[in-house]
Amino acid sequence: MTLIKSISGIRGTIGGLPGEGLSPVDIVKFTAAYATFIRKTSPNGSNVIVVGRDARVSGPMVSSVVVATLCAMGFDVVNIGLASTPTTEIAVVAEKADGGIIITASHNPAQWNALKLLNGNGEFLNDAEGKEVLRIAEDGGYSFAEVGGLGNEYVNNTYNRRHIEQVLALPLVDCEAIAKADFTVAVDAVNSVGGVVIPQLLRALGVKNIVELNCEPTGRFAHTPEPIPENLTQISDLMRSGKADVGFVVDPDVDRLAIVMENGEMFVEEYTLVAVADYVLSNTPGATVSNLSSSRALRDVTERHGCSYSASAVGEVNVTTEMKRTGAVIGGEGNGGVIYPEAHYGRDALVGVALFLTLLAKSGKKVSELKATYPAYAIAKNKIELTPGIDVDAILQEVKKMYSAEKVTDIDGVKIDFADSWVHLRKSNTEPIIRIYSEAHTMEQADALADKIKAVVQKMAK
Repeated sequence: MTLIKSISGIRGTIGGLPGEGLSPVDIVKFTAAYATFIRKTSPNGSNVIVVGRDARVSGPMVSSVVVATLCAMGFDVVNIGLASTPTTEIAVVAEKADGGIIITASHNPAQWNALKLLNGNGEFLNDAEGKEVLRIAEDGGYSFAEVGGLGNEYVNNTYNRRHIEQVLALPLVDCEAIAKADFTVAVDAVNSVGGVVIPQLLRALGVKNIVELNCEPTGRFAHTPEPIPENLTQISDLMRSGKADVGFVVDPDVDRLAIVMENGEMFVEEYTLVAVADYVLSNTPGATVSNLSSSRALRDVTERHGCSYSASAVGEVNVTTEMKRTGAVIGGEGNGGVIYPEAHYGRDALVGVALFLTLLAKSGKKVSELKATYPAYAIAKNKIELTPGIDVDAILQEVKKMYSAEKVTDIDGVKIDFADSWVHLRKSNTEPIIRIYSEAHTMEQADALADKIKAVVQKMAK
């Protein structure tokens, strides 16, 4: 069994002894700690917390425990039921709530679940806030309400519709152009909440022909849920047979969007943000942001529009913080996460679908032809497992010194920018490994760069 406590929440495999897996005891402990933190810090003072969940089999059980615990802490709960992560974020703001809990383990397999923690702005807690929740949980620094102070649960099932309406209202979403293009769209929602909300969105956008794969929200995932090429053979085969113009794949909580081209090949998750940013910048010039491990293609496209790009540390909260600092009009992460402030500050696959379809309709191109207009890069994602006694920080410092003649960024591990490529080394917060992401114009070049850096790290580790 596995239980991982991090600044963004608590996640683990369902079952097992308390402290070893995500047991009901652990759910109560961390929910109570979060409620205590929110009561002390929220400026909203609404005494309301929003709860939403993905379609995992364990979801109803976890949700019941979370809701009961919040009520026991004296909070009223708006339970929005089956809802995506971005839908829950939107609901927190709409309800003027003090915070929100999203019950989802994102792209993790079915045996996992998690509590993702939001503040009153519908955004993830930052590093200091997350650490304070963990401290309260470990210290047992929470107290339950007496009978007269218990909270109540209110069920509200309107937020999927309200989220769709918010997307349709975005000025850059053109339903008329999408309807006129008469696309056939395939959707793989891996048997989670995306199977409910993405087809509804497509119909609202004017798409008449929808091929639904794994859209029944049973929580029994038809394939490994992370939307990466090796898990998407079913929709790739369908696209290759010529049955659709574009394919959309979302993860179980619908904050990541992968696109499959009409020829069955991947558009590549990194390019979801690149394409959407290209469309946004062509209409509303401004700054862009992605994290250090995201493709350089966003920087290139941004500069092509005469705008400025900056990079943040890895993590959605870090991206949104940098976006606010720079006033960015679009940003996100290279895992298919589009953050469009015109909608809200959170990764949102619904926003990504609507903007991409508008771009595709107005371009008059096939998806593969659109992809060919963007700078060609390939990213290799590797890791090095180390023995627990290895000082990872010391190794990263040595790498930084070794490549000091290059452009080095150290706000999150060490990133080395070369003329035509880059490599980013980060240590894991949960296990003795170094993650190594490298990008170049071809996968062969990216792999060669990764191998070179891996050899350096392994030599240092010895």
